Amino acid sequence: MKLKFYKYQGAGNDFVMIDDRENSFPISTALIKRLCDRHFGIGADGLILLQNDEEHDFRMIYFNSDGNESTMCGNGGRCIIRFAKDLDAASDRMTFNAIDGLHHGVVDDKIIRLQMIDINEVEDHDHYLFMNTGSPHHVEFVDNLTSLNVVEIGRNIRNGAPYFEQGSNVNFVQVMEDNSLLIRTYERGVEDETLACGTGITAAAISAFVKKKVDTNNIQVKAIGGDLSVNFEENNHNFVNVWLNGPAEKVFEGEIEI
Repeated sequence: MKLKFYKYQGAGNDFVMIDDRENSFPISTALIKRLCDRHFGIGADGLILLQNDEEHDFRMIYFNSDGNESTMCGNGGRCIIRFAKDLDAASDRMTFNAIDGLHHGVVDDKIIRLQMIDINEVEDHDHYLFMNTGSPHHVEFVDNLTSLNVVEIGRNIRNGAPYFEQGSNVNFVQVMEDNSLLIRTYERGVEDETLACGTGITAAAISAFVKKKVDTNNIQVKAIGGDLSVNFEENNHNFVNVWLNGPAEKVFEGEIEI
C-alpha cells in the first residue's frame, strides 16, 4: 500500500502530515514509529493526522516519534493550520479540535498564529516552574544556556521526581537584556532535545512573566530552530487569550510504501 504524506516544519519542529479525512490511515505504533524514523522512514519529531470534525473545520490527532498518541503539540498545531489552508480544508481563520480541546488558528501570510488553551494553574517552586500548556512542562531559568547538557540533565528531570513514568517536557531558559528569551527543550516521547517546542515556548514565556523576569506580555522567544513569539492576557493569575506565533511551511510531499 502506498501512503501519500506531506512534511511540514515550524521553527525546526518537523512533522509527517497525513490527510486522513477519509479515515483510511492504518494507525499502529510500529508504523508511526517507522515513518518518523530518520534513517529508515521519512523522519520527523511526530506524525499528525488531519481528520474531519462534525462541528469545526477539522480534528488534529498527534503522535510522538515513539509511535504513541500524545498531548498537544504547539508547533504541530501551527503546522496543521498551514496544512489545512494548503489543502483548502479551511480558510485563513479556522477552528479545530485537538486532544486538549478547541483551538483557533490564523494564517497571516507567512506567520501562523495558534491560540493555546487557557492556563489556570502555575506551580512556582524555588528552582523551577511547572504548568500544563496542552502538554506538561518543567521550566528552569539558567545563565549560560549554550553550554548546558540539555539531553543528560533533561532526561534525568523528565524521568525523576515528581514526574516519574508520566514524565514531563523539560525547558531551560535564559533571559536576555531586551526581554527576549532563549530556550532549549528536552521533549518526552521524542526522548531528545528538539529544535523547538511550541507548548514549551508558551510555558517559558508565561514562566518569565510570573517570575517578573520580563516586563511585557508580548514575548519574543528564540529556539534553535527559529524565532517565535507568545502573547497573552493575565487576569488574577489566570492566563487567557494565549497565542503562539511564527512561521510554518511545507518542506516536501511524497509517497511511501507501507
